[in-house]
Amino acid sequence: MARITFIAHDGTETIVETRPGFSVMEAAVDEAVPGILGNCGGACACATCHVYVDEAWHAATGTPDAAERSMLDCAVDVRENSRLSCQIAMTAKLDGLVVRTPERQ
Repeated sequence: MARITFIAHDGTETIVETRPGFSVMEAAVDEAVPGILGNCGGACACATCHVYVDEAWHAATGTPDAAERSMLDCAVDVRENSRLSCQIAMTAKLDGLVVRTPERQ
């Protein structure tokens, strides 16, 4: 199992555990994490799973590909560390990942 800490815009933390291979979005939706909607089910066809990757995890999670960058254009308050959580696949290497949710999706 791998652990993910979601930090809401108000500072509230939600910690979830998920299996490697699941996306960050799937883990959030399975545990009803506030602020993660995942309307498209992980198809990279919406921006309702937008998160900010904590600086310490930026390199480990990689960079968005062209399709993800295109969908991020639809997100609110995009930042340099913005990612769609459906595009981050959990691995043992990402155990302890910290992401923040935007104030609104």
